[in-house]
Amino acid sequence: MNDVDVATVERQGRALLADGRLNEAEALVRPWLASGTGPLILWQVLADTIRPQGKIAETQAIQEMLVANMPGNLTARFNLAETLLLQGDFERGWREYHHRYGMPHTAAIERKVQRPRWDGRPIPGKTLLIHDEQGYGDTFQFLRMVRWAKERSGARVILEVNAESASLASRYEGFDALTARGQLPPAFDVHCELMSLPMVMGLKLSDLPGATPYLSADPQRVAKWQARLAGLPRPLVALVWAGRPTHVNDANRSMKLADLAPLGRPDVTFLAIQKGPAAQQAASPPPGMSMVSLSDEIQDFEDTAAILAVADLLISVDSSPVHLAGALGRPAWVMLPLVPDWRWLLERNDTPWYPSVRLFRQPSLGDWGSVMGTMAQALAQLAGVHA
Repeated sequence: MNDVDVATVERQGRALLADGRLNEAEALVRPWLASGTGPLILWQVLADTIRPQGKIAETQAIQEMLVANMPGNLTARFNLAETLLLQGDFERGWREYHHRYGMPHTAAIERKVQRPRWDGRPIPGKTLLIHDEQGYGDTFQFLRMVRWAKERSGARVILEVNAESASLASRYEGFDALTARGQLPPAFDVHCELMSLPMVMGLKLSDLPGATPYLSADPQRVAKWQARLAGLPRPLVALVWAGRPTHVNDANRSMKLADLAPLGRPDVTFLAIQKGPAAQQAASPPPGMSMVSLSDEIQDFEDTAAILAVADLLISVDSSPVHLAGALGRPAWVMLPLVPDWRWLLERNDTPWYPSVRLFRQPSLGDWGSVMGTMAQALAQLAGVHA
């Protein structure tokens, strides 16, 4: 097999992957690897093809081989990290996850901090800057560790978060000073990314969830939304059916509002809190779904938090409001693809991160229908409680 053939097969395989034609992509590359050897680039395509199909053990074996043969390829190491974390192997997973900024598409967003990274040891008398780094959901999920880091380090802790989360974070107890990303932080001696805290502190599954809730809604906003939603028939179910369109895994996790038609019941009021382009779908909800669209009235995460505090339940795809609900200790049901993001682990309907969150998983690739059926039964029970 010459280099031209390899490049052609890889290109064809990637095109099938991008089109969601996983079985065809797998069938294309497997013959080239049937002997157990073959170009590493095609092994990478195979791993990317079989992982979403739930073939996790084989995926890990291939990823381990790729890392062994290409130790300097940080994308391969990051891919292995996500597979390890998905299976709850936190010790190795956090270590490999450290390579998340060594990839071509992430190098530009790495913070170049001219101070050493905190290594998890006590540093009394020093100042530790903990800064968030990725999506809003990541910030909500890992804020719980800031207090733990303060207790272990004995340091003065400066917390830096994105401006959109700063108001919510200000009511969290576990830091000495708060600053928004983009502002010049106060002087500090050492730093740590929010999502490097698990690595440096040796986070284990048994450490979770810690004290919950650890975030709270603003009482004034709660009063505002109580007044806005007063008189609507309960239960009130907040709804998010699509994640951020630019997310790398969005096609795998997002849905259309029409897909949620089986959830429609005359005794449930749905509150659309969807943001982004998908929000307009709320203007024409599925027949039988009583819906109030709040999307245009939501100014920030403080509004979202307050709505979640008033509503009886959040039903959502994997998105930042799920993490906000979990951090607030509010009930949430999450619709997950067969192989979800690593933080939801595998084959369980609960999550160690959030006691108030329940998971509804696809039993097979792309099978949202079964998820809707199971969720509709659970929703009927909830509606019965409120009857």
